[in-house]
Amino acid sequence: MNNVIDTILSHRSIRKFEEKLLSDEQIKTIVECAQAASTSSFIQAYSIIGVKNPATKQRLAELAGNQSYVAQNGHFFIFCADLHRHEVLAEMEGVNLDETLESTEKFMVAAIDASLAAQNAVIAAESMGLGAVYIGGLRNSLNDVSELLKTPDRVVPLFGLAVGYPAQNPDKKPRIQTEHIYHEEAYETDSETYIRQLEDYNRVISAYYHERTEGKRTDTWTSQMAAMLSKPTRMYMKEFVESRGFNKR
Repeated sequence: MNNVIDTILSHRSIRKFEEKLLSDEQIKTIVECAQAASTSSFIQAYSIIGVKNPATKQRLAELAGNQSYVAQNGHFFIFCADLHRHEVLAEMEGVNLDETLESTEKFMVAAIDASLAAQNAVIAAESMGLGAVYIGGLRNSLNDVSELLKTPDRVVPLFGLAVGYPAQNPDKKPRIQTEHIYHEEAYETDSETYIRQLEDYNRVISAYYHERTEGKRTDTWTSQMAAMLSKPTRMYMKEFVESRGFNKR
């Protein structure tokens, strides 16, 4: 074990921050660490938008479902899938890249690049004594978010990241056991093993909620996921992504 591994394994989502802004130096360091992440074929198909303006953060909080920590944090980052710069470089080089840039593959590359960069940013922030929480709620209303952030075609805001000085110390939420996530040589398809592992995890999660809520909540992970996934959300996404010049082929 070392400090890097300790930082990663100690991760908790922080949803309450002190009223203290990050310094420009801290922001720069976090972004540089994000940029140090791996990128597919050196494409670097993402951008990060930083938001300091309180009014803009408040509007983003409203669009994300009135999550207070979107407005109240040390700094707010938005990670975007971005092939706009590749459209610009196509003009610079006198080539037509439409077929490539419109492909599902390149949208996946952009989303993966942004996600890798974001996790580097979180690890960097936490190593500095800061806390963070991802904000997927921005995808509730991407038309409004895109208009607010003035993103051009071939740019899709994927998620936000609120970073700041923690004002809470929540318990670490148990993850699915490693043997259920990690498969050796081939995917585990034995149904009895699969179900047994999920049942074991259900007991862990139920005990976690029972202790955390003093018995007011004892639901299992599978029941929680079944309830959530039975209600389709953001079904406009395919149309929106295509409207921004992605995922057409």
